[in-house]
Amino acid sequence: MLTAIVGINWGDEGKGRMVDLLGSRYDIVVRYQGGNNAGHTVINEKGKFILNLLPSGILRENTVNVMGGGMVIDIQHLCEEVGRLTAAGIKISPDNLKISDRATICFPFHRLLDNLEEERLADKKYGSTRRGIAPVYSDKYMKKGIRMIDLFSPGTLREKIEALLEWKNLTIAGAYKAEPVSVDETVEWLERWGKPLLPFICDTGKYLYDAAAAGKKILFEAQLGALRDIDFGIYPYTSSSNNIAAYAPIGAGVPSLKLDNVIGIMKAYSTCVGEGPFVAEMFGKEAEKLREAGGEYGAATGRPRRVGGFDVVASKYGVSVQGASELALTKLDVLSYMDEIPVCVAYEIDGEVTEEFPVGDRLVRAKPVYRFFKGFKTDISHCKKLADLPAEAREYVEFIERAVGCPIKYISVGAERDAIIEL
Repeated sequence: MLTAIVGINWGDEGKGRMVDLLGSRYDIVVRYQGGNNAGHTVINEKGKFILNLLPSGILRENTVNVMGGGMVIDIQHLCEEVGRLTAAGIKISPDNLKISDRATICFPFHRLLDNLEEERLADKKYGSTRRGIAPVYSDKYMKKGIRMIDLFSPGTLREKIEALLEWKNLTIAGAYKAEPVSVDETVEWLERWGKPLLPFICDTGKYLYDAAAAGKKILFEAQLGALRDIDFGIYPYTSSSNNIAAYAPIGAGVPSLKLDNVIGIMKAYSTCVGEGPFVAEMFGKEAEKLREAGGEYGAATGRPRRVGGFDVVASKYGVSVQGASELALTKLDVLSYMDEIPVCVAYEIDGEVTEEFPVGDRLVRAKPVYRFFKGFKTDISHCKKLADLPAEAREYVEFIERAVGCPIKYISVGAERDAIIEL
């Protein structure tokens, strides 16, 4: 069984929570793209954890976790993340964590370039997490990246760094007028943070092929959501990688394997961290009330999330792009304070109403068309089955299921691992 858990919307849908919940049913969990710009929050009996690089299955003792070749890895951040979890009593070893030798290393100069460009853009910025993700993916596709396998060849690694920084400093010092990056300091950084990771680095593609052939169950974990995909999202306000389910086997290192199931995650309302068009966005006191009720602050950045009503148009598009087989609807409990629940059912663009998700400037001009549902006005965190939900909550869930055209199998009614209704 090969399953992908992916985001339907802009990210921050609760994928880490669902991976942690379902992780016990799988032998292996794989992150297949992105870097430490992810913020996967998991709350279980061991505490509250925010994972940026490590797969969310790392919190389960019997699960093997793989960081695929499609990822970009800040090795300092990874070592520090492993250290935090180890201090919290989570056991991490080469037996339960395997890092692809093909994954690309994200350097401090990538973070520097990210910050310099966002500052240059000022009020026209893209809303980057400033963690170097776009610059390192740019290097990867310009064939100038340094990969994890290079850590095993210190003799040639310095030569590669010298050539890379000769090129990078043309931009850093020449264009941005910043201090040039030191070769010695960069090599020292590599040695300090790379050495502890050497036992974890291996050919994860072979490992996963062998595991699949042996009948192991593999869960692929995405970062962000369909609307942040570099090709299918709200470009240019996207991430720099493909987070759609179809890319999962490729980013994991097993391109010939086929997914059996795709679980799409979406909130019972809309949230968005960063810049770009967000048609169903709320403002003012209405937005602040929803933001506070849902604790909507970026796990990776701490930035307040933009919030709004559930967006049928965007979600239906996300379901289609992800090829979702089934859905998990998270944070339904957050809406319990509302007298009326707003749902964006269509967009109005240049005087015409559409239910199709637009591209380019048409999306920027889109305005929401709302339908309102009666609120359920009660605590639902104790509900264990669909029949336990108030009639108004069931009506809301059933409408969303019909509107996006995909069955909802899981309904989250609280942050804890077992606060879930499974249909």
